[in-house]
Amino acid sequence: MAILDILKLPDPRLKQVSESVASFDQVLRDFIADLEETRLAGPSAVGIAAPQVAHFQRIVILDLSGRPKTPNHGHLVLINPEITHWKGFAMGREGCLSVPDYTGNVIRATQIRLKAQDADGVEHQYEMEGFEARAVQHELDHLDGLLFVDRVVSRRTDLHRRKVYK
Repeated sequence: MAILDILKLPDPRLKQVSESVASFDQVLRDFIADLEETRLAGPSAVGIAAPQVAHFQRIVILDLSGRPKTPNHGHLVLINPEITHWKGFAMGREGCLSVPDYTGNVIRATQIRLKAQDADGVEHQYEMEGFEARAVQHELDHLDGLLFVDRVVSRRTDLHRRKVYK
C-alpha cells in the first residue's frame, strides 16, 4: 500500500470528469487500498475520491464510522455511484483535501438515495441523510470535475480561510 499525492487547487486535472469502472479485479482492489491509506493520512478526512489522486475513475471512499451520533452506513467503497433521488436543501460548511486552505458554505440536498457498486461489482442502494448525504455529494462532485468552491453561492461571503491552530 502507498500514500498517494493529493492534487490541490489550482491543478487543472481536478476539473477532469472521471470514467466509469469496468474491471473489478485485483488492480482495482490494490488501488482502493492505496486510496484508503491516503484518506487515513489526511487531516480527519471522512472521504476521498479517486480524481483527487489523479486517478480518473468513478471511485469514492467514505467513512463516518467515527461519528456514532451521526446516522451513517459506516465505511463505504462506492464505485460508479449515482444519486437517483434527492430531497430538501440546507446550507453547510465544507472543507476538502484538495482545497486545504479554505472552507465554504455550500447548499446540498439533505436526503438522497444512492446506487453504487462495491469492489466486487455488486450493486447496492443506500438511503442517506444529513452529514452523510452531504459528504457523499461532496465526493461525487469530484467525479464530475467539481470542487466545493464551484458551488459556494458567494465567494465573498461563503468562502473562509481555514483556521490554523498552533
